[in-house]
Amino acid sequence: MAEKSGFSAHLRTYLTGYVLSVVFTLAAFWAVLALGKEYKSVLILVGLLGVAQLIVQLKCFLNVTTQREGRDNLALILFSTLILLIIVLGTAWIMGNLAMRMHTTM
Repeated sequence: MAEKSGFSAHLRTYLTGYVLSVVFTLAAFWAVLALGKEYKSVLILVGLLGVAQLIVQLKCFLNVTTQREGRDNLALILFSTLILLIIVLGTAWIMGNLAMRMHTTM
């Protein structure tokens, strides 16, 4: 009986995450379609919806929580994010420096 209640709790978490992800995605599409001319408002709203979707993905699908197992996953995700930021920002820095030395504009 305990396995069945655990399964239904996981299923409920996955369904909640799925529904919230679809709602956030549709809200972002609506923001672009309806508010397309208000560039700053759309950018802020889509950014906030993206952060909300990231939180839903981490909590519902990747099971990142404050418990022991979740913290280990969170440490791996944060380290991967740090490495990715170093690569992306380092590349942008090098390309900007290269453009400056060649006297071109980007």
